[in-house]
This record gives sequence, structure tokens and C-alpha cells, in this order.
Amino acid sequence: MKTTLMRHLRAMRRDWPCYALLALVWLLALTRLLVDPTPRLPILFNVTPSLPYWVAVVDYGAHGAARGDYVIFAFRGDAVRHFPGLRGQPFFKRVAGVAGDRVTVNERRVFVNGADAGFAKRYAAVSRLALEPIAATVIPAGYLYMQGAGADSFDSRYRLCGLVARRDVLAVVRPLF
Repeated sequence: MKTTLMRHLRAMRRDWPCYALLALVWLLALTRLLVDPTPRLPILFNVTPSLPYWVAVVDYGAHGAARGDYVIFAFRGDAVRHFPGLRGQPFFKRVAGVAGDRVTVNERRVFVNGADAGFAKRYAAVSRLALEPIAATVIPAGYLYMQGAGADSFDSRYRLCGLVARRDVLAVVRPLF
């Protein structure tokens, strides 16, 4: 028994870089999970079909997002009641509406200032969760209407996402390709 323990301790001493790397990976994962879910990298790699860009430069120091800007925001919508893991998750979308813009809904088709913002599907593509379109409104000060490019994009056209507070915008993004 003592010999087996000694061999194990010698192997651990020899393999300490692997254990240190494993501990670092776990520490970073716990930090992302418990402290801040947003990776703070200057380059964004988009692997979802929600926007047509794959690589973009991220400016975390940019202040103020304007209509047409691409941004990363921390998700705080009502969907966190159903999916708590969404709270604070970074979403990459385009600003389609700003304070004072009028949002209207006609038979699940959503419009911002008369421009078509997409059709609000009845169910989420993944979870089969029932979805309701956003209520017709005038966007209040301090809020933005976010829009993805894909038909399955989870964006402001749904009540569970809703309008996004400007304070939740983390960065302005400049698409490369």
C-alpha cells in the first residue's frame, strides 16, 4: 500500500504542469460561471446564424450605441425565468430601434418605425417554449430594440427578450467578415 502511494506521489510530482493547467482551466470556467459570463477578448467569433458576420473587432470602451450598430449586451430579459443560465450571457445583435421609435405588431409581424423587423414565431426552435411577440410600444429613453438577422434569432421581437437597457450594452462591435 505504501509503495503504491509513493509511486502515485512521484507521478503527481512529475506531471504537475498538467495538473496546474487543469486547475487553471477549472478556475477560469468557475470565474466565467460565477463572476462574469462575458469573455473580454478584442476579437469576437460568431458561430451562430443570428448575424451574418463570423469575425468582428470588439470595442469595450465605446460609449453609446446608435441605430445600425452591432453590439454585445448582457441578457436580462424575462427568459431567465425559464432558463436561469441566460442571465448576463453575452448576445451579439444589431440595434434596430432607439428611444422614441415606434414598435408595432400586426399578426405576429413586428415593425420598427414601419420597417419590417421580422416574424415572431409561435415556438422557440430548440425548447418548444411558447413565444409571444413584443407588445406595441414607443421605445422609452434608455432602451434599445435589438435584432438578429436570422429567422430563428432570439431578439427584441419576443416578449421573453424584450427591449434592452442601454446600461446592459457591453461593447460596440465592428464586423470584419
